[in-house]
Amino acid sequence: MARGPQRERPRKSRPTPERPRTPDGLEPVYGVHAVRALFARDQPPRVLWVQQGHAEQRLDDLLAQAHAAGCELKRVTREVLDALSGPAAHQGVVGFCPPLVAENETALWWRLEQWQEETPPLLLILDGITDPHNLGACLRSADAAGVHGVIVPKDKSAPLNATVRKVACGAAESVPVFQVTNLARCLEKLKQQGVWITGTAGEADTLLFEADFSGPCALVMGAEGKGMRRLTREACDGLVKLPMQGQVTSLNVSVAAGVCLFEVVRQRHTAQG
Repeated sequence: MARGPQRERPRKSRPTPERPRTPDGLEPVYGVHAVRALFARDQPPRVLWVQQGHAEQRLDDLLAQAHAAGCELKRVTREVLDALSGPAAHQGVVGFCPPLVAENETALWWRLEQWQEETPPLLLILDGITDPHNLGACLRSADAAGVHGVIVPKDKSAPLNATVRKVACGAAESVPVFQVTNLARCLEKLKQQGVWITGTAGEADTLLFEADFSGPCALVMGAEGKGMRRLTREACDGLVKLPMQGQVTSLNVSVAAGVCLFEVVRQRHTAQG
């Protein structure tokens, strides 16, 4: 007797693993580079989870630093780290630290009033950057360029979360982030303290390389697509643009921030010598 067509058996879907319970009051920092940066800046995590097996052997130097710093160490399976990190690449290690907290306006004004460094203040202002990946990348560029502080509005700004810390690779712990209630009012007060405010806009008449960044200055970067808000734009002393040569009309905000910041570095380095 001929058999009829065979029916495929329904495949059983794997249950989604539950997110493991993490240390109370602490925030995860994912990835080898981000965790190494914590130790390098003398801000070791309080708790360190390391993947058992080959990853544990590969990270033996990191484990030694953890022991020396008195970190609580826990060896877990890859499945546990996968369930904890989700789409983020943990690379076999997760550190747990106190959450990052932005500084307030009072701290910003106090720092500027007490300025004693030889280099004039260089600030990066981010208006409407809501993607944590972009915020983390901007902080990384800011750290590399020697920015003295990043200013963000309380509303319409990405939180200082684990994604920011991973992308920033340690810069989130080293660059002060100042959170302000009214960004336009903050810019006006910065101008009163002698800080020149330069906004970035594709329709500007002045090229980035034609502007003077030798004195106290702040660069304003707006959200991709929308750019700076109207009140922010009106509070700027001037606007600059990048000399785009190809078919694209704009860059990712973190890339544009890096280009602009290192033009400031170039000008100041040239002036010194």
